[in-house]
Amino acid sequence: MKGYIEERAIELANFIIENKTTVRNAARIYGISKSTVHKDVTERLRKINPVLAKEVRKILNDNKAERHIRGGEATKAKYKLDTCDKAS
Repeated sequence: MKGYIEERAIELANFIIENKTTVRNAARIYGISKSTVHKDVTERLRKINPVLAKEVRKILNDNKAERHIRGGEATKAKYKLDTCDKAS
């Protein structure tokens, strides 16, 4: 594996751990695809730094467990805006 890919995987992992953020947000901040971030912090990181990979996995699992709640909140906000627009 090339050195810059390993560095990127470690940097992404640290970012996700420090900010307790999602893969989507990390991808947006770093300007790369979600699939690249996911592959970096799951597959590649496991080979580079297994301890760090376990920490990231915990956060990814938490995000997965909470995603239905975030989706519901986003939908609620969307329809709240739609009803406000129609009332005007």
